[in-house]
Amino acid sequence: MCKSEVAQLRQQIELELDAMQRGLSGLASGTARHSFIHARMERIGSCQDRLAQQIGETAAHHIVCQLYVRAMDPDMAFEMTK
Repeated sequence: MCKSEVAQLRQQIELELDAMQRGLSGLASGTARHSFIHARMERIGSCQDRLAQQIGETAAHHIVCQLYVRAMDPDMAFEMTK
């Protein structure tokens, strides 16, 4: 069974956010860390643009924001679902 493009983009965004979160808490610092995180943000932006083509700007923005909160602050994500 083939995954929809929307599901694939969501998964890619989650993977990029997970890598970014690990990069924030990792041992790297300075320019290397900035470059790593910047590259992840660029990829997320590209995925968001492609997602917007499929489901619209507002829905794509909402999904990326939800995934970002879940990746960066799981406690806050839990609070948002209450």
